[in-house]
Amino acid sequence: MSSFRLAASAEMVFVDLPFEERVRRIADLGFEVEIWDWTTKDVDALIRTGATFSSMTGYVTGALADPDGAEELLRTAEESLEVAQRLNCPRLNVHGTGLDGRGLPVIPSEVVTPAMWLTAAHTLTRLAELGERAGRVFTLENLNTAVDHPGTPFARAADTIALVEAVGSPHLRLNLDLYHAQIGEGNLVQLVERALPLVGEIQVADVPGRCEPGTGEIHYPAVAAALDRLGYAGVVALEGWASADPEEALDRFRAAFTVPAAGSPEHGEMGRWV
Repeated sequence: MSSFRLAASAEMVFVDLPFEERVRRIADLGFEVEIWDWTTKDVDALIRTGATFSSMTGYVTGALADPDGAEELLRTAEESLEVAQRLNCPRLNVHGTGLDGRGLPVIPSEVVTPAMWLTAAHTLTRLAELGERAGRVFTLENLNTAVDHPGTPFARAADTIALVEAVGSPHLRLNLDLYHAQIGEGNLVQLVERALPLVGEIQVADVPGRCEPGTGEIHYPAVAAALDRLGYAGVVALEGWASADPEEALDRFRAAFTVPAAGSPEHGEMGRWV
């Protein structure tokens, strides 16, 4: 069987429950837990749940590519690192710019200039240095601009790959979001093969609708088989809504990322699902 560690975003499942109860339910079902903005949470209550936290948003405000925004991002990243220490959370997630409550960029950029690329790379280098000192990893997430996050700079997976490679630090990795990548670029297995050496974690949801695997067009068992073939043993996280019952959604997610052992009847030729 595959050795992926599975996580789920408490922001998007069991949404009818108080937040701490969502965390407990996810953990009780055997998943690690991801959270977004820690400033809206009771951190002490989260610690008391006993959950394993896989990832959290790594800044409060700021942006990668303008000098003032970069200083704000780094300042709030230091605050986030202190919370990550309390939660024992290994990865802190960042984006090309801060996002508002609707997921829209606080500094939209229709055109990304060469100067913005240089500033972003410099900001991420400094962010990786903060992560190294704290023993944590920052992850840079790709987004989509067609549906969820129009105007976000450095949104494509190709952009985040280029920036992470430019920084060249183990304390800055990719948060490779395959939901966003399917909308923006497609060719998910090829993308995984290209990006995997830089990946800190992988996030998934189906397209369209951003619900659990099996509700849309992505054949996630094929993606899981590719990850297994490539030797990935890290976190795969569901950052998607439950199409109906949350426990059933998590069961479908788990099933999509359970790769049968070689030689089993469910296993296809050449170690892949067919």
